[in-house]
Amino acid sequence: MNVVIERLKETDIESLYEFEVGNRTFFEEMVPSRGNDYYKPEVFKAKNESLLDEQAKGLSFFYLIKDENNSILGRINIVNIDDFNKIGFLGYRVGQIHTGKGVAKKALKLLLSTIVDLDIKEIKAKTTTNNIASQKVLEQNGFEHTETNDKEFELNGQMLKFINYRWMNKPLF
Repeated sequence: MNVVIERLKETDIESLYEFEVGNRTFFEEMVPSRGNDYYKPEVFKAKNESLLDEQAKGLSFFYLIKDENNSILGRINIVNIDDFNKIGFLGYRVGQIHTGKGVAKKALKLLLSTIVDLDIKEIKAKTTTNNIASQKVLEQNGFEHTETNDKEFELNGQMLKFINYRWMNKPLF
């Protein structure tokens, strides 16, 4: 499957809404819910317009993962960029029917290739102890495990911990 990433645009918001609603139950098995309000069309639109403003200011970058037919397969983002230290935080999610096909791995590789243009020196990421697939995606793209938090939390009846990762942008010369 051919995978591309494209920066979020206002014209994507309606199809992104359909993607999020269609995958809500699946996503909430792995990460805390965004709450019922998030899925109200007017709230979703306003939230994503705010994200576009953030992106225009260079504070965060929001990408859609798409296939050759322009269908949304997932999202991948670098958020909360510390402009002074050039550090950003990674987040991604792939729709249920596209998991296990290498989509996240390919999208992250593409995202990391854009880092030179974004002037980011380090990306931090975290996942949970039960999300083995996400751990593999990070490690296969050069992220190093930096720590596993001591504090446990409950998600969907499981006691979990966060695992933290880091990727350093190494100059070519």
